Amino acid sequence: MSKKTVVLGASENPSRYSYLAVNKLRAYGHPVVAIGNKKGAVGDVVITTERPDEKDIDTVTLYLNPQLQQQYYDYIFSLKPKRIIFNPGTENDELEELATSNGIQAMEACTLVLLGTGQY
Repeated sequence: MSKKTVVLGASENPSRYSYLAVNKLRAYGHPVVAIGNKKGAVGDVVITTERPDEKDIDTVTLYLNPQLQQQYYDYIFSLKPKRIIFNPGTENDELEELATSNGIQAMEACTLVLLGTGQY
């Protein structure tokens, strides 16, 4: 089953984990909305700097440090995701607590590992 995913902190730099995540999500057939600080593309996925109004979001996966995440709190909750994945280095107790109190699963995990082990 495909899970529509927002990659927050997307980059078209092939050495970034967010770039690898967008590629791997697409390889596994998941629709991706990529949001970064610069416009660009990863394969067939356009990176936007906007905050598109999306529906049916399963997962928001974070590639932003906690200080940069704050500006996206309202946007993340407006998407009504089922879960938020805090990739290594993005752990944020405040956002995790807010997510949990809003009925959203908060996971400290690695999107790449979850995909590779069939746990996504």
